[in-house]
Amino acid sequence: MASTNEQAGWLLEQASLIALKQQAGTISLARPRQLRSKLAGSYQSKARGRGMEYAETRHYQPGDDIRSIDWRVTARTGKAHTKLFHEERERPVFFLVDLGASMQFGSQWRFKSVQAAHLASLLAWQACIAGDRIGGLVWNQHSHQELKPRSRSGAVLQLIHAMVGLNSDGSDSSDAASTSTSQDFNQALSRLRYIVRPGSQVILISDFHQLNDEGKRHLSLLSRHNDLIGCEIYDPLELELPQASFGQSLAITDGDKEAQLAIGTKQQRLAHQSHLENARAMRLARLQQAGCRLFHIGAHTEISKQWRGQQHGA
Repeated sequence: MASTNEQAGWLLEQASLIALKQQAGTISLARPRQLRSKLAGSYQSKARGRGMEYAETRHYQPGDDIRSIDWRVTARTGKAHTKLFHEERERPVFFLVDLGASMQFGSQWRFKSVQAAHLASLLAWQACIAGDRIGGLVWNQHSHQELKPRSRSGAVLQLIHAMVGLNSDGSDSSDAASTSTSQDFNQALSRLRYIVRPGSQVILISDFHQLNDEGKRHLSLLSRHNDLIGCEIYDPLELELPQASFGQSLAITDGDKEAQLAIGTKQQRLAHQSHLENARAMRLARLQQAGCRLFHIGAHTEISKQWRGQQHGA
């Protein structure tokens, strides 16, 4: 678990998320990309119309705006041609932030839930600066909160308020948390499909431990008309167990109950690591098959350093 000597590791504070506005420029989702829907955002749309950026020149057709006639091409060819432009439209950005039971864990610097909220805040402030409208769905095993798309700082503040409230709610009862099932997460994904408008950018922030084939189906349907980005939040202990001497075990706790994880033999450690790797590979394969562009953020170190190392390859 995160050290109790550093409250920032497990305690999610609204003031710290608001302060991230000053760091919004350290990460970005910008990448040259055409969206597949006519209802695109501030990215270029495949729709042709009046706009700021030139797209192409074609033969003049009845009904075209005569103000768009390309007189140079017309004079050169002897036939009327008109200019077309990329139409600029406002883009909604939707966040799905998972603050469920499996996210209430951390072995080094932060809980995964706290890291997820920090990442969501950074990306939301970045979208706010870009002029995008921000909405989403914040979920834990008890409840969820839906956020209608809004613009300006108020949109980020409503996201932050929802994350702080539901993160606290999710950590109050370990017994209730233990009853969380994959169906709960599927319901959140199904609801997300209902509230997301075509042409949106959808940012999923989760460890995806509950993602199954039904969840992949929801994401596949979302990706047909939206730019889908999956941000996997992980803890190093979920990837590899620490080296240990023979007979040693690792004490783990959820803040209420305690257990011992045997890691004292090489055989035990390798078997457990193989299980972790296979489970993670299956989760990531589902995300890729659903059309997600993936980022991987560990809860053990600063977000911006990890993000910049992956941005160009994602």
